[in-house]
Amino acid sequence: MKRLLTIFLTCTAIFAHAQVNNTELADPKPGPQEAWRQMAKPTLGWGSIDIRYSRSQVPATTAKSPLLRAWRGERVSAQAVLATPKTLERVTFSVSDLKSGRNIIPASAVRKYFVRYVIADSYKEREDTVLVADRLDPVQELKVEANTTRPLWLDIRVPADAAPGTYKGKLNVSCDGRRLTLPLQLEVVDRTLPAPKDWSFHLDLWQNPYAVARYFQVPLWSQQHFDLMRPIMELLADAGQKVITCSVINRPWNGQTFDPFESMIGKMKLLDGTWRYDYSVFDRWMEFMMSCGITEQIDCYTLVPWHYRFDYYDCAANNVRYVEAKPGEQAYRDFIAPFLRDLSRHLREKGWFDRTYIAMDERPAAQMDAVWRLIQEVDPEFKIEGAANYNIESESADRIDDLSVGVHYNLIKGEALERRKAKGQKITFYTCCTSECPNTFTFSRPAEATYLCLHALACGYDGYLRWAYNSWSPQPNQNSRFFSKNWASGDAFLAYPDGSSIRMERLTEGIQDFEKIRLLRPTLTAQQQRQLDDLLTQFDPGKFKPDRDIETLISQLNDLLWKFSK
Repeated sequence: MKRLLTIFLTCTAIFAHAQVNNTELADPKPGPQEAWRQMAKPTLGWGSIDIRYSRSQVPATTAKSPLLRAWRGERVSAQAVLATPKTLERVTFSVSDLKSGRNIIPASAVRKYFVRYVIADSYKEREDTVLVADRLDPVQELKVEANTTRPLWLDIRVPADAAPGTYKGKLNVSCDGRRLTLPLQLEVVDRTLPAPKDWSFHLDLWQNPYAVARYFQVPLWSQQHFDLMRPIMELLADAGQKVITCSVINRPWNGQTFDPFESMIGKMKLLDGTWRYDYSVFDRWMEFMMSCGITEQIDCYTLVPWHYRFDYYDCAANNVRYVEAKPGEQAYRDFIAPFLRDLSRHLREKGWFDRTYIAMDERPAAQMDAVWRLIQEVDPEFKIEGAANYNIESESADRIDDLSVGVHYNLIKGEALERRKAKGQKITFYTCCTSECPNTFTFSRPAEATYLCLHALACGYDGYLRWAYNSWSPQPNQNSRFFSKNWASGDAFLAYPDGSSIRMERLTEGIQDFEKIRLLRPTLTAQQQRQLDDLLTQFDPGKFKPDRDIETLISQLNDLLWKFSK
């Protein structure tokens, strides 16, 4: 009965927020209306996944099926666009089974979304607001206002046992009872992509459980909270996420997100001066995330916070007290060393030690070195994760088992890169507010998300880090702008409370390309290797310009991979 009540309350929370937050805001730049007056009836056409279609302008589309090609086990996307000069009270859409002779990819293998519009700003002008297509809404039906477009997004998941061949079907859209239809064609080749959990790409998007509790207004760490987080975190696992984000102190990044990270491990100083640590939240979070399919790595943030202030409960004083200290100082050692020893003990008891990293984000090299020396004293078997936005000395870099560098720095290469690979150390890169493009802001070109994964491949890196997967703004379904004017729209999240985004889907596309290249390389001739390498050099950071035609570049790579796959 208690579980049924929890499910009821969770569904109620989702429904209540959907009712309030599914209303789109007005377009601040609606554009000319003459084209709408020339339209007699609703139209439906195929668009491009490279385009964010304007809600208030008549789109350029085609009736011809997009060129969809896939390996078995791969996900491919398509975007159709409905345009109407009159209000449509009830729009629904479906996809038929896709058939190739007697072989079928069932309609259930196609996930369907209405593309929703959110407010965004531009990178340089925070006051300049625009309405952009980004959120993928799984709602079953939608009202479409007069003189607007409504993109429809398809996520086709080719079964791992699908027979090779050319599959054909139809996209059917019902507009107040009137039916519009488009042909859909997909070619499947005799190659198989592994399941996301088996991908080699090291995806590290930081999760924020606190944002989920705030947004849905449920008690933190309640069963409702975990139930609401599950589809969000399973979406992340479905993209091949490897890392669980864990905050082991309060506000490790000084509360920069709208919903600050709190410590998942309680710290208490007893009357006799010894320490006791409470891992109940930490353990529940780890077990929950692993049940969602994210199991490879645990990153504990951080021993070097941005504020150098650590809180604990003092039993003698019967209140919360603070230690203000930096790495290398005695007060820091007195607080951190006992905690690290006990954390090591607990992780080993749970069987999690080998996958846990002590994580430090964009901290000065001298402080990271001081912490490394302390960790070596306490337990030299602890692994280190670190992100750096400056030129790291080789010795410092060699100490970091999972190193991430800024997208435009390209700091680790040549001998240093080969040395890391020989030692089995990971290296990724990251984007954040400081990089206008390529990036994954809500106003970024969709192809930039795909480009980032291929950039990792061109640099010889293992993957990609992003500081925020779901650190939502106050009302993310309507307004993707950051709650302050510090950073650009969408910098803080790639997923929405009710699902995915165009950015997230295109990022997954890039990860799949990364994996296909990894699997194809051993099968290529020397000439094919040269062809591939020559094209991949175009994804080097030194070649990127804000106005570069990366859409064509990615298309050329896909054509080459398809040629090699057949």
